[in-house]
Parts: sequence; C-alpha cells; structure tokens
Amino acid sequence: MTAAGTHKTVLLEEAVEAMNIQPNGCYIDGTFGRGGHSTAILQRLGDEGRLLALDKDPQAVRHGQQQFSGDQRFCLYQRSFADLRQVADQEGVSGRVNGLLLDLGVSSPQIDDASRGFSFQQDGPLDMRMDSSRGQSAADWLSVAKEEEIASVLREYGEERFSRRIARAIVARRAETPIMTTGQLAALISAASPSRERNKHPATRSFQAIRIYINRELEDLQVCLQQSLEVLAAGARLVVISFHSLEDRIVKRFMKELARPERLPRGLPVQESARKPGILKLVGKAVKPSASEIAENPRARSAIMRVAEVRV
Repeated sequence: MTAAGTHKTVLLEEAVEAMNIQPNGCYIDGTFGRGGHSTAILQRLGDEGRLLALDKDPQAVRHGQQQFSGDQRFCLYQRSFADLRQVADQEGVSGRVNGLLLDLGVSSPQIDDASRGFSFQQDGPLDMRMDSSRGQSAADWLSVAKEEEIASVLREYGEERFSRRIARAIVARRAETPIMTTGQLAALISAASPSRERNKHPATRSFQAIRIYINRELEDLQVCLQQSLEVLAAGARLVVISFHSLEDRIVKRFMKELARPERLPRGLPVQESARKPGILKLVGKAVKPSASEIAENPRARSAIMRVAEVRV
C-alpha cells in the first residue's frame, strides 16, 4: 500500500492482459477509480482505438478529466456502470465494444478520506455515498430505517452474525442522540458485538453492508452484467475483479450460466453435439493476487478476477 489517499490498482497487469487489447479496438472501463486500468489500456491502444470510462464518484471523474485531458481516444462519464447500455448507445458503440472491465468495491482514496464516511478507522461524517450529491446518506438511512430492515441489510450484505443485536442497539441509540459520524457507529457496533473475529474490527461487516446497500452495488452489478450482452461484440472479453463473496457469487453465476450449452427438454432425440453452445465461454480459472502483491498492498488480499469471452 502506498501513502494514504493513493490508489494502488489491484491485478493491474493480469486484468489488462485478460482484456486482450487490440490497438484499434473499443473498450470500456466501467469503474474508472483513479485510472490505473484506464492508463494501462490507453498505453496499448493505437490512434484509432477508443476507451470509454464510467464512475459514480465526482472526485474520480474530476481526476480523470485532468489526467487525460486532450486524449481524443478517451471519454469519461460520471455515471454508474448500471448505465452501461445507455452510454454505449449514446457513443454509438453498442454491439461493437471489444472489452469491458469492472473493478468492484471502493478505492483507497475513498477509504482514506475521512470525509467520505467509508472507514471505521477514522472519524468522519457518516455518508458512504459514492456520489455524495444525490441519494440518501448512511446517517439519513439509519435515522429512519426500521430495526428489522437494518438487521436484514447487515445480514444480507454483510453476512453479519449479530445483525439483530446491532440493529437493536442502533435503534436504541438514535432514540437518545442522532448517529452522525463513523466513530459513533463503529463504537456502537463494537459495544453490541459479543465476540470478535481474529484480526477483524467488529464493525467491518456492518460498514460493508451499509455501503453496499446505500450505493445499490449488487443491484447495479446485476444490471450491468445483463447489459454487457447487448454492448459487447463477438469475441469481446468481460473481465471482473471482485472483493467479497457476494459480488463474486453474482459474477460467477452469471458467467457459468451463460457458458452452459442450450438446455433442451428431457426425452428429445437430439444429440449432445447438436445443442447450441452458451453465449459466453470461460477464459482460464479465477485469478487471485500474488503473495508479493498482497505484501505490497494488503487491500488486494480478497480480490478475485474472473474472465469470460463472447462466443463468435
């Protein structure tokens, strides 16, 4: 890991290699972040190549516009990757995109900036929105959500064992005083948790769950994956890096389901070879960071990359 506020791109070479970049191709970086993958893709593109990038975070977009100003091959949108098809249609590239890259989760600058409210390790406003100009902040949601709803979010998105106990504590505390900062929430969760996981802060799962819920991360991922089928060209690569089991489960199921051959009713006198192949084909096995990358950047330890290709 580099200095606070600096993002070190995870699986950088592996992901760009998996994209199988063609110099004159058209590619989409659905999660621009701080431009690590986009920089590497542009380095492999020729003068006729194109790269579209998307990011919800206005700070990331401002950074990208400064970083790549003047590069006519590059266009950056402040949009969710759930708007993939709309952006591709607007740019006139639907069905002609040669590769889509998704690097899920939050970036180091987002985590390390206390004012964004993503981290329980430093006190700041309880926000957690990727785009703080719209939608409901974590503090706003926790101030009105019912106890059962809070428990359900912590259980479903954070796989938190003590979801009911934590939700009960949140509702009891907010009746006394508003929960407005990350420090308040982290301390409350710690006090409500009867046991500890080794080397893991008691608030880790709850903060993850609330962030995912506030930003509709899993819903947006499912929408984006479905839209990718309309945007990608034959032979195009879909490369996805996940950082927790919920994301990876969605990606794995999507790729495996679409890689299966055509399903036919039982009893039909049809030979196996006559079945239509799946829309996608899996490329290699899931890839994880090397020991040396994890040693240099501990936040890479949970990353897993999956790759699929659209059948020709």
